[in-house]
Amino acid sequence: QASVLRDVSTGLPALMRASKVQKKVAQVGFDWDSPLEALPKVHEEAEEVREELEASRDPAEELGDLLFSCVNVARLCGLEPELLLKSATDKFISRFSSMENAIISDGKSLEGLTLREMDVYWYQVKSAQKS
Repeated sequence: QASVLRDVSTGLPALMRASKVQKKVAQVGFDWDSPLEALPKVHEEAEEVREELEASRDPAEELGDLLFSCVNVARLCGLEPELLLKSATDKFISRFSSMENAIISDGKSLEGLTLREMDVYWYQVKSAQKS
């Protein structure tokens, strides 16, 4: 089975390749039964990222594991992680633009605000977009 995994094209976008590899191992039973069962792995990997950061070590490997775990949850939900990330990026851009417009409407500028002050605008925009 490992050779089958190595045959998954390295030319694919990374999220898509991760999903294909996970689908291959799922065919032999190496998989969770549901996204809810896979979700704790995301939390475990996030904790490992935190530990690396707190120890002032390079978190690259753990961040990769975290992304891989997130792909697994998305796959188990029947969703394409590549499309999810595209959508999340587009949503972020839209919210950031709305936040910036709100700040400008209040006669302020991004450069003049702290992150905490920008967060107030961010959450106002997020709340308005959700309702």
